This record gives sequence, structure tokens and C-alpha cells, in this order.
Amino acid sequence: MRLQALRQEVAHPRTSIQLCLLGIVGGVSAASLIIMFRLCVEWLQASGFGALREWFNDEWPVWFLMPLLSVLCILLIAYITGFKHYRMGIPFVIHRVKYYYGHIPFRTTINQFFGGMLALAGGFVVGREGPCVHLGASASSFLGQWLRLPYNSIRILAGCGIAAGISASFNTPFAAVIFVMEVVLREYKIHIFVPVMLAAACGSVLTRIVFGQVNELSFLSFTAFSQWMYLYLILLGVLLGMLATLFNNQLMRVMTWFRPVPMVWRLMLAALITGTVGMLLPEALGANFIDVETLFASNPETLLLCAILVSKVVLAVFAIGLGIPGGIIGPVMVIGMLAGAVLLVPLSYFIDVPEFTNSFALLGIAGMLTAVLHAPLAALSAVMELSYSPEIILPAMLVIVPAYVTSTQFFGNRSIFIRQLDYQNLPYAISSIREALEKTGVLAALSKDYKLFHDAPDKALEDYLSKNPTKIVIQQSNFEIDVQYRLVQYNVSLEHDANALSYHEMEGLNAQSTLHEVYEHLKNMRSGAVYIYDQELNDIIGVITWNILQSFLQKAQY
Repeated sequence: MRLQALRQEVAHPRTSIQLCLLGIVGGVSAASLIIMFRLCVEWLQASGFGALREWFNDEWPVWFLMPLLSVLCILLIAYITGFKHYRMGIPFVIHRVKYYYGHIPFRTTINQFFGGMLALAGGFVVGREGPCVHLGASASSFLGQWLRLPYNSIRILAGCGIAAGISASFNTPFAAVIFVMEVVLREYKIHIFVPVMLAAACGSVLTRIVFGQVNELSFLSFTAFSQWMYLYLILLGVLLGMLATLFNNQLMRVMTWFRPVPMVWRLMLAALITGTVGMLLPEALGANFIDVETLFASNPETLLLCAILVSKVVLAVFAIGLGIPGGIIGPVMVIGMLAGAVLLVPLSYFIDVPEFTNSFALLGIAGMLTAVLHAPLAALSAVMELSYSPEIILPAMLVIVPAYVTSTQFFGNRSIFIRQLDYQNLPYAISSIREALEKTGVLAALSKDYKLFHDAPDKALEDYLSKNPTKIVIQQSNFEIDVQYRLVQYNVSLEHDANALSYHEMEGLNAQSTLHEVYEHLKNMRSGAVYIYDQELNDIIGVITWNILQSFLQKAQY
């Protein structure tokens, strides 16, 4: 009974204690799974591939074999689960959130966990945030499905899991909330914002308990600029916008070129390219922020920085484009750090370059994230949170705006997630009426004030309606193979020989449905009703008529 009251409450699009508690539980579930994922990656890197270094005297065979062994294990897991192609990561999650209320298929979750773990440990230039978002959305949405919550609340739970995933991955709860609102859900509603914020906080708290208080980019401290350098920041933004456009275009080109190639050979090719480059330049492997910290601490030469930057771009494009299960945000951030450091070199005649390397690395992150993902607010909040410095806001804005404008207006670049969704033929855009109706569950709108008749004659129905003209009347007809329900109303047509009563066949909807499903059933006739059932198809718990639905459509919103 209490569970039914919970379902009834969260069916409403409003902030409630129940929804906030669900956000906390969903965030904890998602963060726990992601912490387990991160620990497995660290274990595999230390124990699994660490054993390779003991077998060889030189390092180069290890760098070559790591990606190959990872791909072989990924393919084995894909074979066991019956996967013929990989549809995972953030674009797939966006599609599932928009069209399936955040329901994530279980097999994709299994493949994402083990595939992402092997890809990260194998040295591929992919990020862990892709698997973390996928796993976070899965963990929290599975909770909603297990409790049989309304679909509108399961979507919110999926958003909570995504926020917890980003927060647990980078230890940036504020940026995680903005990312969910700006990139995934693409809307700002207070009843969604509050539980998502709580979930992000839970993800950050659990991450700090296990991995420590400091995030992996804490080595990037911001140093205040002289005023004259602001003009160069605009140029920096333009150049980063151009680099982001090149990155997106090449990534989509690789995906298009190798589309006819079976998944097995695509993944093997990615492993060969990564292993070959890794033998020549081990610093180009992976998308770990610790490696960048070590690189900056050694005061590398400009030529080495440029070589690593180009190699990272090439390896990221081929790894992600050929289907290695990993995220794109991590590589984009690393590329942004390296690009910012490289683009600082022209100022070496005027300033002390090592003093401002970290600052330009942060600004490179802001520009690349903005132009690649089309998420300027998430990029701004990320660099502010990573640097622990509000002084970065103005310089970051001077980089973010020209990067975004250059990418979109001058080069026609779109968000890489949108381009990947279009490439995979995964729909993501929904109409405004669908977006509005999907926020409310049928439990929040159904009417329990109805009269149910069992095979009653027309005279009895007409007599009842004459005494109760506003009452909802339903006729139940029992047949050998099924039971049929019809809405009974007065016939208001002007036909001369029309019957006094009109009957409208009713279809049943599960209690988890939203008003969008009701609209899809009734929109053609603009009349009639549907009945709502809980578990058994013939167990009616309420009715929604077209008039009730219309009142929700016309409800004023602020």
C-alpha cells in the first residue's frame, strides 16, 4: 500500500520528498556500481597488464600487446552476450532517455562494464565517463523498473544516475548536474533539478570516501592573467573551435568509412593502430590525467607536445570511430589540455610559459568541451570546479564564446553526440506536446469516480446516465477469449435515427504509462477513454477520458 502511494506521488511532475529520496537512492546505486567499475579498471591495470611487464625485458612489446589482448577479451564478451555491434555510451543513453524513459537493456550494461574496463586498461584513448554514464543510468533506472514506478519518474532516475556517474568519474558534482540538464535532458525543471543535484552530491561523496578528496585535475591551478592577454584568449578560442571541428569531422569520417566492416575487424584494426603508435610514443596511450600531469612536470619540448597532441587526436578518432567501448569526454579534455599548452608557446617571448601552462590547459579544456559537445555551460562549470578558482570564469568565457561561434557558425559543426545519433539512426528529438505529456504519469490523472456495468442492457445504462449525467460509465462485456470494455455516453449526434447511447471501445494502459501514451490512443478520435490497470489486464484501477487529458494539455505553466 505504501509502495502504491509512492507511485501515486512520483507520477506528478512536482518536487516531493519521495522523489528526492529516490534520487538519493538512485545516486548511491549508480555511484556504487561506478566505484566498482573504477576499482576493476585499476586492478586490471596493476595486476592483469602489469604481469606483462614482468614477462618482457623491453617496454615496447607491452604497449603493442595491451590493446590486442583487450580487444580479444572484448570480442569474447560480445560473443557470449550475443552482440553483433556496439551501441553504448552517452549517445545511446540520450536516445534511451528521450524515447524509452531511460530504460537501458541489460545486455548493453554487461558489455559496457567489461568492455569499458578492458578498453581503459588496454591503453585506448577513450574516457571512462562514457561507461560511467551508461552504468549510472542503468543502475538507477533498474531501481525504478524493480519498484514499477511510473515511466516519468524512471526517466528522472536515469538522469540522477547519469549525474552520479559524471560526478563519480570526475568528482565534479556541479558540472555533472549541468551536463545532465544541458546535454542529456535539455531542459531545466525544478522537480528534475533537485533529485539530480542530490544524486550528483551522493556520487561525489562516495567517490571521495573511496578515492580521496582531491580530483585528478587538482594539479591544474589557475594563474591570473595580465589584461593584454585577454585578446589572445579570443584567438585561442577560435583555434580550439577549429581543432574541435576537425576532430568531430574526422571521427564521423572514420565511422562512415568503416561502417561496412564487421565489428571484429574494426576493433582489431583499432588495437593494431593503438599498439603501433604506443610502441613509438608510449605517452600517446590512454586518456589519463595523471599522465598529463607527469608530462607537464617534466617541462617537455614543444615538438614532443605537438607529437603527443597529434597522436592523441589520431588514436581517439580511430578508437571511438571504430567502436571501442569508451567515452569521448576524457580524450577531449586531454586533447584540450595539450592544445592549450601548445598554443601558449607563441607567447613565450612575452611571458614565463611554465607559469601559465596549467591555466592554458584549463582553458583548452573549456574550449574543446564547448565546441565538441556544444555544452558551454557544462564546460564553464567543469573548469571552474576543477580549478577551485572563480577567477577563471572571465578568461574561460573569452575562450568558450569564440570556440562555440567558430565551430557552429563558420564551420557548421554540430554536437558530436547529435552527429553520432544521426549516424546510428537513433531518434532523439520529440515534439513539444509529447515532452509536456511525458512528465505526468497516468496515476496522477486517472479518475476513480466511474460506474462499471457487466453486460447491462441499454435501458439500464440510459436510466443511470439520466440520473448521473456527469458520471463516467463503463460497460464490461465478457467473451470466450477476452473481456472488452467500452465507454458509454449519450449520443450527441444530430442524425435522425441515431441511438440514444454511443459506445467507445477502450484500450488498457499499464499504470506505469504517462499521458503521452493516453494521447497516442485518443488523438485520432478526439474522444473516448482508456482504462488503467496495475498488473492484470482486466483489473481496472481508473479511467482517463479525452476531457481529462485535454484539461492537462490546456493547463497553464510558469
